Amino acid sequence: MQHASSPTTHQGVQGSTTAPLAIITMLFFMWGLLTSLNDVLIPHLKAVYTLTYLQAMLVQFCFFSAYFLVSLPAGRLVRRLGYQNGVVAGLLIAAIGCALFYPAATHGYDVFLVALFILAAGITVLQVAANPYVTALGPARTASSRLTLTQAFNSLGTTVAPALGGILILSTSPSMADQADGAARAHAVQLPYLALAMALAALALVFALVRLPRQDRDTAQRGEGAPLMRHMPLALGALAIFLYVGGEVSIGSFLISFLGERDVAGLDAAAAAHYVSYYWGGAMLGRFAGFAAMRVVTPGKALACNAACAIMLIACAALGHGSLAMWSLIGVGLCNSIMFPTIFSMALQGLGARSGEGSGILCMAIVGGAIVPFAQGLLADIAGLHLSFLVPLACYAFILFYGLKYARPAGPA
Repeated sequence: MQHASSPTTHQGVQGSTTAPLAIITMLFFMWGLLTSLNDVLIPHLKAVYTLTYLQAMLVQFCFFSAYFLVSLPAGRLVRRLGYQNGVVAGLLIAAIGCALFYPAATHGYDVFLVALFILAAGITVLQVAANPYVTALGPARTASSRLTLTQAFNSLGTTVAPALGGILILSTSPSMADQADGAARAHAVQLPYLALAMALAALALVFALVRLPRQDRDTAQRGEGAPLMRHMPLALGALAIFLYVGGEVSIGSFLISFLGERDVAGLDAAAAAHYVSYYWGGAMLGRFAGFAAMRVVTPGKALACNAACAIMLIACAALGHGSLAMWSLIGVGLCNSIMFPTIFSMALQGLGARSGEGSGILCMAIVGGAIVPFAQGLLADIAGLHLSFLVPLACYAFILFYGLKYARPAGPA
C-alpha cells in the first residue's frame, strides 16, 4: 500500500517513529468516538421512530456494511492517491456523512441510515490505511504491542462518546408520553454531528499539511503466488475479526436497553449511557496495560485468556439478574481490550509485501458489526433480551479457538 509521494525514505524516520505514531493515533481516537456514538443513537432513534430491536439494528447494519462494500475500493483509492491524500479523502467523506445528519432529522430514519453509511465509508478508508501502517512502524515482533497502543486511543474515543452523547442526545429522548412529538426530537442530533463534521474537516486540513514517512515494507504491490485466503492465519483471522467486531458492537448496541430492564438496573436511557462509557473504558484501560504486557506475553495465549473470561461474563449476564448481570456485561469491555489488534497482527504475520491486501480482507471482515447485532436483534424480539446475548457468547467461543490454535509464538516476519 503506497503511503507517501516522496520517492525516498528519510534516514531519520527509521530511527524514530514516535511522531508519526502520535499523528496516526489522532485518527484512531476520532473513528472510535464516531463508532461508539451509534450506541447512543440506537436507543434514541428507536424511541423517536418507535422501532423494534431488529429495525433499530439497521443503524449498525448500514454503518458496518460499509466496511464490506468499501474496503476494496478504499484500498484502490489509497494506492492511487498515496497514504496521506487517502487519509485526507477519508476524513472529508466522513465529514460529509456527519453533515448529512442535519437534513436527516427532517426527512426521517432512512436518511439517517444513508448518512451513517457515508460516514462509515470515510472511516473505512482510514482503517484500510492506518492499521497496516502502524504494524510497519517498527519490528514485526512488536506489531501487536504498537497496534494495541493506538487502539487504546481508539478506546478513549469510544469511552468519551457515550457519556457525551447521553448529555447531548439522550437527555432529550422522548418518553412514552410524548412520542407523538418524536420526529421533532430527532433534531437533537443535528448540532452534535454538525460539530463533528467541522472537526473532521479541520483534521483533514492538518493531514493535508503534515508530512508522514513512507514505509517500504507496506507497498502497494500485489504479491504473486497462492490466493491469500489459503494462508490459514489470515483466513481464520478474518473470521475472528468478523465475530469479534460483531460481538463487541452487539453488546454495546444493546447495553443501554439491557440496563433499562427492571430485573437488571431499571435505568433510563440517559443514565444508562454513562455505564456504556465504562464498557468502552474497560477496553481502553486494558489496551494501555496490554501495550506493555504484549511485549512479554504470547499474543495467542493472551487472546485465548481474554476470550475465555468474556464467555464467562456474558453467561453471567444472560442468565443472571441485578448488579451481577449489569457489571458482568460491562466487564466484557476489559476482555475486549487486546482482541482486535492481536487478531489483526496475528493474521498478517508472514504476509510480507502482501500485508496491504491482507489488511483489506481484514477490514472487510469488520462487516461483522453489521451482521451480528442484526442477528441478536432478531433473537431479542423472539426470545427476549437476556437470552439474545448468547449470540455474542458464540462469537467469543470462536475467538478462544483462534487464540489457542496460534498460541505458540510465530517466527520473525
